[in-house]
Amino acid sequence: KNSAKAMEKEMVTCSRQDKEKTAIDRSQIFQIPPRKDLETKVIVVLGKAGMGKSILIQKICQDWSNGEFSQFEFVFWFDCKQLSLPEKQYSLKELLLEFFVKPQEGSKEIFEYILQNPAKVLLVFDGFKGFHDHENFPRSSASLPEKYLCSIKELLSGLIQKKILNGCTLLFTARPKDKLYQCMSKVDKTIEIVGFSPQQRELYITKYFEESPYCDSALKLIKECEYLFSHCYSPVMCRFVCFLCETVLEVGEKSLPSTLTEVFLKFFQQKIMPMQTDFKTTQNQESLATLARIAWCLGEKHQSAMKSDLLPSKEVKEFALKYGFFLPFAFPRHSDSEEEEFGSTFSDFAIQNFLCALHLLLAEELKDKNLTKYLSFLSKKKKPYNWLDLMPRFLAGLMFLQDDPFFCSLSNEDAKQSTKKQKTLLKYIRRLQINTLCPERLLELLRCVYETQNNYLLQHVALRLEPYLSFLGIVLTPPDVHVLHSILKRSRKEFSLDLRNSSIDMQGLQALVSLRNVTSFRASLSATVRLWKSLEQTKDFELLKASTEKFVLDPFKARTMKDISDLSDLVEMQKMMNCVQGASGCTRYEIPAIRNLRKLEFALGPACGLQGLLKLVKILAAFPSLQHLDLDALSENGIGDEGAKSLSEVFPTLTSLETLNLSQNKITDLGAENLATALPSLSSLKTLSLYNNNICDFGAENLAKVLPSMTSLRVLDVQYNKITGVGAQQLTDSLRKCPHIKNLVMWNPTIPYGVLEHLHQLDSRISV
Repeated sequence: KNSAKAMEKEMVTCSRQDKEKTAIDRSQIFQIPPRKDLETKVIVVLGKAGMGKSILIQKICQDWSNGEFSQFEFVFWFDCKQLSLPEKQYSLKELLLEFFVKPQEGSKEIFEYILQNPAKVLLVFDGFKGFHDHENFPRSSASLPEKYLCSIKELLSGLIQKKILNGCTLLFTARPKDKLYQCMSKVDKTIEIVGFSPQQRELYITKYFEESPYCDSALKLIKECEYLFSHCYSPVMCRFVCFLCETVLEVGEKSLPSTLTEVFLKFFQQKIMPMQTDFKTTQNQESLATLARIAWCLGEKHQSAMKSDLLPSKEVKEFALKYGFFLPFAFPRHSDSEEEEFGSTFSDFAIQNFLCALHLLLAEELKDKNLTKYLSFLSKKKKPYNWLDLMPRFLAGLMFLQDDPFFCSLSNEDAKQSTKKQKTLLKYIRRLQINTLCPERLLELLRCVYETQNNYLLQHVALRLEPYLSFLGIVLTPPDVHVLHSILKRSRKEFSLDLRNSSIDMQGLQALVSLRNVTSFRASLSATVRLWKSLEQTKDFELLKASTEKFVLDPFKARTMKDISDLSDLVEMQKMMNCVQGASGCTRYEIPAIRNLRKLEFALGPACGLQGLLKLVKILAAFPSLQHLDLDALSENGIGDEGAKSLSEVFPTLTSLETLNLSQNKITDLGAENLATALPSLSSLKTLSLYNNNICDFGAENLAKVLPSMTSLRVLDVQYNKITGVGAQQLTDSLRKCPHIKNLVMWNPTIPYGVLEHLHQLDSRISV
């Protein structure tokens, strides 16, 4: 059973890195290629917490109410935080017509209409907590009749597996995962919200202060604090920073906090401290400590909501609601006779994260040495608190804010106890083998250390970083880039960075590659070329030249048509660089990445293989050092005879090519004939593989004719084709004239074994 489950998981696992990304308009969200069946459509909107997923859902609902998305007659919107309490059960009818909206009359008829017209129904589940939660869902529950009560997990399982209300449209919002399991095999469209660009951040801040007397000074003040401005890529964080900036300007201060921890500490201070009596202040501090404990208890269960009657006191409830830390909601009733129940949910993920960190520092039962186990980079196991992803940073930051008067009033600790906590963290990080950390944990370490703003810790980490730092496939947000830039700048080492598939923005890429001690880097071609074009437009030729010299392309693997287009753009960039150099009176300039590309892998698959190759051959001549061209892919490119002919036409320009792999490409005798005509022009070719094509004796004959003139060739592989004993004999005869060839691999199912054995006895270079 377990092995079958593991196999199923492996089969349906998909990586977002393999998908092409393109910007879309809100009106295109529900546009899915037409299908023959009328089954349920599943759309997923991914985005880190605070990116505006819920705002997007609200806007979709507003647009629908104004006549857009007219394909839907019913739109139901659910907050998964409110649905996820484990003791609650619902029927489908209750979920739709009790929890979301309760019609005054005709509920039965409306529900029957919904069941009969599922294609006109949109169900939105906002804040779906990770697809991995579905791994253990009971499959049998999906087929339960709609009238029966079941948990929200079972209902969602039935909807996703298309066994309940089949034909409707499901829209989920969730936090992004590196791997999406099980139900992702049923997803029709995936959308990701990536946050504000620098220009959008400025626009948001300007709009926030539009009616304020501090409009001009606010934007200037926030931009001066680069770390906080980088956090403004997140709409929620941007709102927090603006709130704090407004408060700072109102009291006449001229600087903002330097860390996110300080921002939130001051946020809470401004919320609960102003204009309070000593008694009220003490009561609020006690309520805050209780709320922090609640945040932690829920966070450990990956929850942010609870039944209101479970709150420890009326005072805590009123405190949380008054200052906006909690939002209330009502549960549906199974019958009119039932008493209405209410719940409370944290108003914001960042508030809950900060309160969790606050609890860990305030909790008397936690010893200092136990605090470090909650910093995820120290754990060798899977991160236990990755749902509370900001909590470790806040925890580290609070340890070094022990002198803050507001924090001291909360913790009631003396200076000696505070220093002890700091020493505990220092000791753990000193013992940490930084060079053994995986990229995710290293990045988390850098974030936490930056929040401390402790010079010793920052310098300690900077000096122990490995010269080669790979963030391949790790999303680097603007704050991550700022932290990385800040710490690299402190080190005297030289660094090589791998930033591919990191979604780094152009400003972040420019900041990192401009560091003097970053001597080489890898990044996506499109981002790199976009940066170079920007530098050319701003006439920053010094950085343009320096960044081109640092860029590394070799080896390059093309997986999509976009990769081929990006490679073409790079070649075009070479022409632009020549123009720039020419205008300044310099000699011809070559981009080192183009000059030094030695290995190119082509794996576009059968759908785009031929189309991609026809585009690739137009630029192959631009890579003078290309030694290895690999067109063999697991999914088979299938370039066929047309592709072989097109490729053969550029052979004379590939003077450095030593290995050519054309395996599994559906090449026939016609393609082999075209190849054979041009192969002698590959003056450096040592290895040629035509494994698993459709070459017959005529193709073998043409290859045999040119072998003697291919004086650099050492290995030829033509096995798994359709060559018979006749073609094998022709190749063997030609081999006698080729002392330079060391190995001929030509096992074919169409060659009798006895014939092949005989040929091997005649020439031991023939592999059996």
